[in-house]
Amino acid sequence: MQITIIGAGAWGTALAIAAARQASSHRVNLHVRDAAQAQRMQQERRNERYLSGIDLPPALNILSGPLDPWLQSAQAEDLFVIATPMAGLRSVLMALRGVPASVAWLCKGFEADTGLMPHEVQTLVAPQLRAGALNGPSFAQEVARSQPTALVAASPHASVRDALVQAFHGAALRIYANEDMVGVEVGGAVKNVLAIATGLCDGLNLGLNARAALITRGLAEMTRLGVALGAKPETFMGLSGLGDLVLTATGDLSRNRKVGLLMAQGLSLEQAVTSLGHVAEGVYSARTLLQRARQLEVDMPITEAVVALLDGELQAAQALQVLMGRGPRGEAV
Repeated sequence: MQITIIGAGAWGTALAIAAARQASSHRVNLHVRDAAQAQRMQQERRNERYLSGIDLPPALNILSGPLDPWLQSAQAEDLFVIATPMAGLRSVLMALRGVPASVAWLCKGFEADTGLMPHEVQTLVAPQLRAGALNGPSFAQEVARSQPTALVAASPHASVRDALVQAFHGAALRIYANEDMVGVEVGGAVKNVLAIATGLCDGLNLGLNARAALITRGLAEMTRLGVALGAKPETFMGLSGLGDLVLTATGDLSRNRKVGLLMAQGLSLEQAVTSLGHVAEGVYSARTLLQRARQLEVDMPITEAVVALLDGELQAAQALQVLMGRGPRGEAV
C-alpha cells in the first residue's frame, strides 16, 4: 500500500510519522504545500514549525510540488489522507476525484461559506470517491511520540475502513471501524465549541462540579444535533463523541479550551486567537454549528452562549448567568 498524506501541519505530520514507523511494507509520503518548508524538513528530518523536537522516521518520504504524478499512478489499494484545514478540503477533493484509491480526511467542523460537513462537501464535489474520516481523541504531539491513542475510521465503505486500519493500526495506535460517518463528524465538530465553554468554566474557577455538568450537558447537545442529522445515538458514547469531548474539553494541549481560558481572563477573542499561534477550529465553526442547529430546531444552549461570547454580545460571567438562568427541565436528550 502507498499512503500519501496531503498537508504537513501537526496532525498530518504526526500520522505520517505513525504510519512510517509501524509498517515496513507500506510506502508513506507526506506532501508539503510550501516547497521551502519541504526542503527544510528533508534536510533536518523534522517539522520544527508544528512538531518541534520530533524526528521524522527515515522511511517517511517528503514530497512537494504538483500532486498529479502521484494521482496518475494511484492504485485501488492505495490511500490518500487529506490533512488540510476544513477550508482546503473542497479543492483537494476535486483534485482527487478521479483516483481509484481510498480517500480519508482529518479535518473537523463545517465549511465556512456553505455550512457543510466534510462528507457533505465530498458528496457534492467528488461523489464517486470511496471516502471516509479518521477521527477521535488525539493530540498530535502524543501520536508523534508513540503514546497510546485510539481513533475511529468512519466510512460507509468497508474497503476504506479496512485501508485506514491497515495503514495506521499498530502497537501505539488503535483504529476502530465505524459505519456512522455522520455521527463521527458531528462529534468532531461540536466538541471544539464545547471545549471553549469548558475552558471558560475553568478560567472562571467554577469548580469540578460545574465542569462535569457542562461536559455532560454538552454531550446531550452533541447527540441531539447528530440524531437530527441522521447519526446513530450510540456513536456519541464512543471515541469520536464522549472520548474526543473529554480530551478537548480538559486537556492542556487543547487550543479550543485555551481560547475559553484566555477569554475568562479578560482577553478579547482576537487577542486569545493571536496568542495561540495555531487554528482553533471551534472559533470558526461555532456560528455555522448554531445555524445548522436552528435550521433543524435543535436546542443547543451551550453553543448559543459560546457564540454570543465570541460575537461580543456577552461577557464571560454573563454567559454563565444565561446558562444557569434557564428553567428546569427533564434530563433526557
